[in-house]
Amino acid sequence: MAVGWIVEEDCRAQLLERFPPRYARTVAHHVTRHVEGSTESPLPPRIGNARVVGRSDDGQGCEALVVALDGSTTRTDGGTWHITWSLAEGRSARESNDVIARLGWESLDGGPLRLAPAAW
Repeated sequence: MAVGWIVEEDCRAQLLERFPPRYARTVAHHVTRHVEGSTESPLPPRIGNARVVGRSDDGQGCEALVVALDGSTTRTDGGTWHITWSLAEGRSARESNDVIARLGWESLDGGPLRLAPAAW
């Protein structure tokens, strides 16, 4: 079970309009804090300031939006906070981590992001 923050629905709709997904499967759902959670795991704290600050796309079916949480894009494990945005057939959301690490990301001002603590 993953623990993190779900993109609030009205915010998701606005972002999808602003950043149309490039690949067939739209994800645009969450920012993962960690994947080792259980039904007993506490939810993460609310984020005071979240923004979309960049984008990464390998051109082969994996697109992600980079997120700054309270001013930082760096996760505690050294990775980059992000939302898997869209995927082509045969690609998985987990691949966003590798794409960002390998290719980096282009900076952009995607505006504020509203997130709700959640487990899924």
